[in-house]
Amino acid sequence: MMDIAALKRDLDGLKIDDHPAIVQQKSRDFYWYSPVLKQQLDHVTGDLIVTPKNEDEVIRVLAACHRHGVPVTPRGSGTGNYGQAMPLSGGVVLNLAEMNTVKTIAPGRVVTGPGAVLADIDKATRAHSGQELRMSPSTYNTASIGGFVAGGSGGVGSIRWGGLRDLGNVIRLRTVTMEAEPRVMELTGEDVLKVMHAYGTNGIITEVEMPLTASYDWIDVIIGFDDFMDAASFGNDLAIQDGILAKLITPIAAPVPYDYFKRHQKFFRREQSIVVCMIAPHAMDAFVAFVRSSKGEIVFRADQEADLKGLPPAYELTWNHTTLRAIRVDPTITYLQARYPSPDHLAHVKAMVDRFGDEVPAHLEFIRFDGAIGAAGLPLVRFTTAERLDEIIRIHEDNGCWIFNPHRYTLEEGGMKRTDDVQLAFKRETDPQGLLNPGKMIAWENPDYDYRSGKSFLFKGLQKAG
Repeated sequence: MMDIAALKRDLDGLKIDDHPAIVQQKSRDFYWYSPVLKQQLDHVTGDLIVTPKNEDEVIRVLAACHRHGVPVTPRGSGTGNYGQAMPLSGGVVLNLAEMNTVKTIAPGRVVTGPGAVLADIDKATRAHSGQELRMSPSTYNTASIGGFVAGGSGGVGSIRWGGLRDLGNVIRLRTVTMEAEPRVMELTGEDVLKVMHAYGTNGIITEVEMPLTASYDWIDVIIGFDDFMDAASFGNDLAIQDGILAKLITPIAAPVPYDYFKRHQKFFRREQSIVVCMIAPHAMDAFVAFVRSSKGEIVFRADQEADLKGLPPAYELTWNHTTLRAIRVDPTITYLQARYPSPDHLAHVKAMVDRFGDEVPAHLEFIRFDGAIGAAGLPLVRFTTAERLDEIIRIHEDNGCWIFNPHRYTLEEGGMKRTDDVQLAFKRETDPQGLLNPGKMIAWENPDYDYRSGKSFLFKGLQKAG
């Protein structure tokens, strides 16, 4: 048994919360996007929320938790979707929200604490030097930079800059180990990949240095199409127009926009598929000319709309906000994360659209992969049973589409279904007792696990609770 009372005595003077309602609230993220995770993780809660204000306090917390054998699960602002920030073994939820200082802004770079919210970083960098972050999730207004690096993969801006794990998209990470005497490590170059998208299983991020790019007053534009594949083709053609600067290109199949984007509903017909875009102001004339040569029509232009009051920004219709808006209207909706292999990604998209129709409404995000344009998918799924969901996944995979399964809480099952040997080796070095975010890295919990078994991994801590 964990001696939480003794731990609290050791942490005297730090900001601690053990009120059950607060602890439960801070032990959750957006896992409930998945009906599978909702069933598995609904009971999960930590024992204590600890909110450090600086790196010294992080070191103190980790040393004390190591001494008492108490697990530590880091939390940014809890906007992840896979239970990344949920403490499967209880213990301490390390809330990094107050380590949110924007420390340094320079040409092409910014240094912040892990709890800095992306929108706040951009506000500071724009005011300072007309710069902004290269990419952000659709939860831009609430997500923290540390959580994005530790749990995200890309987002708005990936059409130009690729994925978060592409070399150069994170400059430097400062992390603290989980040992009797925690060490501070500076990771740069390829070494940042040791802790990126590792859910805090092998180090607590205490400082982030990110690259910046020129900022623009991006213009939200929505183009309507009578046929989804025309929308997808337009998105692909726009993505390869190097002279038209776009930050976002998102085709979404009817009737999703009309049914679920309630505040924008007046701009669409129910049978209309759309492409949501963010375009730089100086590229608008070229963009309008490009639309004229397509089968689409501009149904919304933020720079020509008299009243934008109450309308969310375009990026809050895209990425996983598409899913969120659908779930708010129809709680039975869930989603998948897919990659359609290039260069014939549109053929793969069409095959899945033809196969599933309105059971799996299409939603694409155009992204740059290794210098070439490709398509990621976050299709909605009209959920019926877990068995049917697994069947939909299997059909995608049998047709050459990669699924990054958002209905799993482990790194491997939500990714490429294989061990990341570099991250595993780093965990052995930085967390020898396995106290950092237990249950999320299969390679640590069960090195002999067979990813081809077709069964989902259930962490032994959850098996006991369940």
